[in-house]
Amino acid sequence: MAGGGFAVDGHAGSFSGRITASVVITCIVAASGGLIFGYDIGISGGVTTMRPFLRKFFPSILKKAAEAKTNVYCVYDSQVLTAFTSSLYLAGLAASLVASRITAALGRRNIMVVGGCTFLVGAAINGGAENIAMLIVGRLLLGFGVGFTNQATPVYLSEMAPSKWRGAFNTGFQFFIGIGVVTANCLNYGTARLSYGWRLSLGLAVIPAAIMTVGALLITDTPSSLVERGKLDQAKQSLRKVRGVETDIEPELGDLVKSSEMAKAANQEPFVTIFERQYRPHLVMSIAIPFFQQVTGINIIAFYAPVLFQSVGFGNDSALIAAIILGLVNLGSILVSTVVVDRFGRRFLFLQGGIQMFICQVALACILAVETGLTGTKNLSKGSAIIVLVLMCIYAAGFGWSWGPLSWLIPSEIFPMKIRTTGQSISVAINFATTFVLSQTFLAMLCHFKFGAFLFYAGWIAVMTIFVLLFVPETKGIPMNSMYAVWEKHWYWSRFVKAQF
Repeated sequence: MAGGGFAVDGHAGSFSGRITASVVITCIVAASGGLIFGYDIGISGGVTTMRPFLRKFFPSILKKAAEAKTNVYCVYDSQVLTAFTSSLYLAGLAASLVASRITAALGRRNIMVVGGCTFLVGAAINGGAENIAMLIVGRLLLGFGVGFTNQATPVYLSEMAPSKWRGAFNTGFQFFIGIGVVTANCLNYGTARLSYGWRLSLGLAVIPAAIMTVGALLITDTPSSLVERGKLDQAKQSLRKVRGVETDIEPELGDLVKSSEMAKAANQEPFVTIFERQYRPHLVMSIAIPFFQQVTGINIIAFYAPVLFQSVGFGNDSALIAAIILGLVNLGSILVSTVVVDRFGRRFLFLQGGIQMFICQVALACILAVETGLTGTKNLSKGSAIIVLVLMCIYAAGFGWSWGPLSWLIPSEIFPMKIRTTGQSISVAINFATTFVLSQTFLAMLCHFKFGAFLFYAGWIAVMTIFVLLFVPETKGIPMNSMYAVWEKHWYWSRFVKAQF
């Protein structure tokens, strides 16, 4: 059998374990790593609509907004303004590419600590920024922090959780992202009237960074990571702690040791191994799934929700309230995913969520086309603006219980141990690269495509839903070191993996 696909004495199916207080607490603390990512997603969009912030750093946008005949889609079209948002993802991309080696060497938990500290420094610089250069430097440090954290946390959760409940535990990361978004939107609403409100919004990012960092220092690393680094006694203690003292952990520990030994015996560079033919399905998933997650358009809507709502006719306060509502709907839908993901499976949620998002995006485009006109010079009526918000909420719900949490879950659970951190690094890098391109171009796209921007995302949602239907296998309840079976049985991927088993 290939490295990472080894099951000891047929025990693979019995590694599901049970839910203990220790594993719940540990995974909640680890999942809080999503706070910093969510906080930043929520905070940046609101800050870029605050007049004191724009007056200090982007006065040209205020001048454009004051022009009576401005196209409603083009008010915020500024490459420097989008660079403020998207620079984080460029740094995150760079961090994620080096994170796999560091994570393998130092462990999942320690990388979460490094990421939290880096993010904290970046938040402090942004809160005290006096010029655009300081803003961008702060954003770059935030990006490095998020890059490290997003690489380590989903893998940590998948490795630590019992197989039967892995989906539910892993959605905790997306849930904390949602909490971060809602918290940031509420804070933006509260500080919007203050002349220094933008400093509070940006600077208070140190709080979720501190919570995550301190929490990470208090938990143990995953048994897989400890075995990988030759710390067998610590791995045994960690496994016994999270599985419960009365659970027989020897079969699961033996499986981890065997997988680690086989990975070391192969003695190959992981970034070379992952391109071998038998890992073709893994590589495709690590690229396609994070790419598709971003071309749903969700993060663009989350980044620019207040900007977007203002552009289509909401007032400033109304736009911030609408963004809060959108965040709360997304948060609630993640809870739905937590409950059903291990019952109905990954594929069902992917397909249902994709269809729901597609319908909403097409409906949004139609309403905006009728109400604002082909030139975008008309404003939405109050009733139509409410319909736009409702459609965005239904769209956000579809994302929240499907592509939101599952796009972090699938790449973190499908890889064998020897290429797990490498696969997660590629996945996070693709996520950040796509986010950077989309966030840097969205306001220009909104200006030029107008309502057609939503049709652009609807087209991608249709493509990715078909991709899931044809190529994504069901992985619920399968132990991570026995995941090879899903590829063996798949109508298409079996041609790549069969020869090795």
